[in-house]
Amino acid sequence: MDSWWCSFSGYVGDDKATAETVDSEGWLKTGDLCYFNEDGFLYIVDRLKELIKYKGYQVPPAELEHILTSHPGIADAAVIGYPDEDAGQLPMAFIVRQPGSNLTGQQVMDYVAKHVAPYKKIRRVAFVNAITKSPAGKILRRELVQQALSMGASKL
Repeated sequence: MDSWWCSFSGYVGDDKATAETVDSEGWLKTGDLCYFNEDGFLYIVDRLKELIKYKGYQVPPAELEHILTSHPGIADAAVIGYPDEDAGQLPMAFIVRQPGSNLTGQQVMDYVAKHVAPYKKIRRVAFVNAITKSPAGKILRRELVQQALSMGASKL
C-alpha cells in the first residue's frame, strides 16, 4: 500500500486526536481490521475498537453476525462483548427470530460453534424484537451492552 496526498491531514484544533490518528510517516490509522487474500484483494473484517477481547483472543463481531444471519431462523443479529471478570468479555448475541421461529439460545450457540474456532463461540444469547441501530443502520453496540447488563442473567 502507499500513502498519498488526499489522505486525512488532521483534526482542526485537536492536535492530540490528530497525533493518535496519523502516524509520523503520514499514515492514517483508520481503526479497520483488514487482510489481503492470496489473490491480493483487501478485505475489511471489522473495526478494531469493536473487537471482543475474550481470554486474550480478539473476536470480530461482524464475523459472528454474518454466521448468525445465515441461519434460516434468524432475521437479524448483533454481537457484543459482555463484561466478564474471568474472560474479559464474553461474545454475546442479540437475536431477532424469523416469524414463526422457535429457535433457542442453545441452538444459536451450537450453530455458531460449528463454524468458528472455540474462542469465537457465542457464550450468551438474548432474543429481542429489534436490534438497536442508528438512523444509518449501524449497530449501537454500547446501547446493547447496557441493555444486556440491565437484563441480568435471569433473562439470558
